[in-house]
Amino acid sequence: MSDAYVTGKIALTCRKPRRRSHPSSEIDEIHRFNKAQQDAFLPAVEEGLLVLIGATTENPYFEVNAPLLSRSSLFRLHPLTQEAVRSLLERGLEHEKAEADPEAIDHLVGKADGDARVALNALEVAIALARDHPVTLADAEAALDARALRYERDEHYDIVSAFIKSIRGSDPDAGLYWLARMLEAGEDARFIARRLVILASEDVGMADPMALLVADAAARAVEFAGLPEAQLNLAQAVIHLATAPKSNRVTAALGAAQGDVKDRPAGEVPMHLRSAGYYGAKKLGHGIGYEYPHDDPRGWVPQEHRPPEVAGRVYYEPSDHGFEREIAERMRARQDQR
Repeated sequence: MSDAYVTGKIALTCRKPRRRSHPSSEIDEIHRFNKAQQDAFLPAVEEGLLVLIGATTENPYFEVNAPLLSRSSLFRLHPLTQEAVRSLLERGLEHEKAEADPEAIDHLVGKADGDARVALNALEVAIALARDHPVTLADAEAALDARALRYERDEHYDIVSAFIKSIRGSDPDAGLYWLARMLEAGEDARFIARRLVILASEDVGMADPMALLVADAAARAVEFAGLPEAQLNLAQAVIHLATAPKSNRVTAALGAAQGDVKDRPAGEVPMHLRSAGYYGAKKLGHGIGYEYPHDDPRGWVPQEHRPPEVAGRVYYEPSDHGFEREIAERMRARQDQR
């Protein structure tokens, strides 16, 4: 079967040589060549002595040497349409002089995901299972029972991206779908848990302070219980984070503070905030003028806690989402009391 029919295959063709009469070299699965072996093609390609045609199911930006890639034209071969897969299966039946029930063909087409190799391999197995009878739906289902879910390096990044964006978009069903895809493909549960812990602060933050605790608990469950049981804990965390009110103000606040640290002068620690816990510290003026918040009935006191260079700069601005609404009211009340 032609590699052009394989889902996700990437073809790269080095640019036309100066002398057309020279031979070409066709290499399937070029990612299996190590970097030194790929470098061996460069002189012939640069001199125009060789037309190199390579194909790979991996992301070529990860697996093909940059010098070779820069001298190539890249073509991405997309999944086939269902109509194209159906046509291939019908040709396969004709070639094998076999018959199949319509629902069996529909099942093979729907499960092939646009990959002709999967469809034709499954058809071959189904014909063998059917023996001399027409292929039934049961034969088609049995043929596909052990099919491995495609999950290579670029699928990994794309599916993780879809997973995070679904939860950020407050879509628990989509989050659960991508979680199930990752678990079915054998993704490391600890990696999934780490992504949820990060998202809890990055995209939910103080709008729901419990989000980080739930995500952390799921991560601990992965270590304590392991799979398959911990998939329930991951699912609970996905649902909690997806349905929680969203706020990126923690991310924005840290970024603003880091920007001031990089761009503004680093002032000295104010004297009243310096450590006074050692002999002679007070003689140096450390701690003098510090007001202890717990001595005030309100539980806080209006005093400056930063150097003059960044005094008054605002980093954290709570949103009106979830618990942050209450935080915003509390901060406004304190500001009015200054």
